[in-house]
Amino acid sequence: MSQKPIAFVIGGNRGIGLAIAQSLQKAGHDVVVTYRTGSAPAGFKSVQMDVTSTESVDAGFASIEEQWGMPEIIVANAGITKDGLVMRMSDEDFESVIDANLTGAFRVARRATKGLLKLKRGRLIFVGSVVGALGSAGQVNYSSSKSGLVGMARSFARELGSRGITANVIAPGFVETDMTATLDEKRRNEIAASVPLGRFCSAEEIADVVTFVASPQASYISGALIPVDGGLGMGH
Repeated sequence: MSQKPIAFVIGGNRGIGLAIAQSLQKAGHDVVVTYRTGSAPAGFKSVQMDVTSTESVDAGFASIEEQWGMPEIIVANAGITKDGLVMRMSDEDFESVIDANLTGAFRVARRATKGLLKLKRGRLIFVGSVVGALGSAGQVNYSSSKSGLVGMARSFARELGSRGITANVIAPGFVETDMTATLDEKRRNEIAASVPLGRFCSAEEIADVVTFVASPQASYISGALIPVDGGLGMGH
């Protein structure tokens, strides 16, 4: 069993999730990441998990608890996009994104609660998005899923707070990713110009905020929507 606090990063095999896993590991946590397909990143404990399946979520947690102990920091980062104009968005396009991004986060947090209640402490950290508050043309499904995380986290915060468990949402803005790297320079400049700080966010900047929220210094922060968006969503 691990002697360090265990941090469980769902969707921690690449991008923002991998940066979060690396930051938490650097801060001294024993980090376990999930992967759905392919292989896990080197240097981390890992379990295979599909957040759209309750059975898969339950099996993933059972594997962690059996091998290393109960995770006390849960980062729900798994998510998908299926962008499209609303008139052309199918029920499946909408429902599949909600299932992965919102219901998937619920499945993870619900299962995590069993262990956190026994520990009488813990952190539930949901990775949302600035579009959860602002909305985004062509992303009715994605924006709805990220908006829903706020109500979910605040409900968990109220229900579990007396047991020493906090729940918060981190809301990134435009982030440097493999996808944004393929944009042409004109479009990148247009996006950056819409951000008061005039640039994209790095995955590491998001990861550092997650690591702070997971730390003892953030023990009195709960039910918060914490923007990491360069001022893009201010006022919401």
